[in-house]
Formats: sequence, structure tokens, C-alpha cells
Amino acid sequence: MVGDPGGDARSSSGVSASGDAQMALRAVGGILVLKSEAKQTILGKYRRHGEDTGSPEVQVALLTERINQLAEHLKSHTNDFHSRRGLLKMVGKRRRLLAYLERTDIGTYRRLVEELGLRR
Repeated sequence: MVGDPGGDARSSSGVSASGDAQMALRAVGGILVLKSEAKQTILGKYRRHGEDTGSPEVQVALLTERINQLAEHLKSHTNDFHSRRGLLKMVGKRRRLLAYLERTDIGTYRRLVEELGLRR
């Protein structure tokens, strides 16, 4: 906690205040979510039209960002099994969205995989 002698700099929610991966995250009810600035950047890059927030490309890009940040969190918090389960659920959801995209629009699928650096 803040003000603890010998403790690290943590906010009142218990989330570490340091690190680049933590900069785009904020804690809401104990759940790490993307900050609106990071989310708007991703939406602007991957949306199909002006108000698109639900297309598979946008969903995959947002999930990929959250997955990457949660993977960084788990490197330093190896016993956080609840977050690990959330990570596995997100990976499964991204995998299903990518399978759908591959079935319906292979060109968009290939472009998205290349841009996000998936399937090396």
C-alpha cells in the first residue's frame, strides 16, 4: 500500500504503478482493463467504419492487447491463478474469432495476423 515502509509503489487497488505494460491498464473492481486512450488507438487502427467497435478485427486486436499485458503481469505474479484462467479464456475467444475470420474473409485474416504478429 501507499506509505508502507519498504513496500513497492502500489495504488490503493493493489496494482503496481510502474512498468510500461501497466501504463495502458487500469483496475476496475479488481479486473485489469485497457485505458480508454489505448482502446481508442486500437479502435482507430482496426475499425471497418466510423463507429465500428464489434467487428472481429477490432475484437481480436483488443483481445491481443489485453492478452499481451496479462502475460506480462503473470511473469511477475506466477501464482495468480485467477488471472491465468482469464488469460486462457481470452486466448480461446481470440482463437475462435480468428477461425471465424479465416472462414469468412481470408484476406483480412492474413492481414490481421501479420499486423498483430500472431502465428510466427
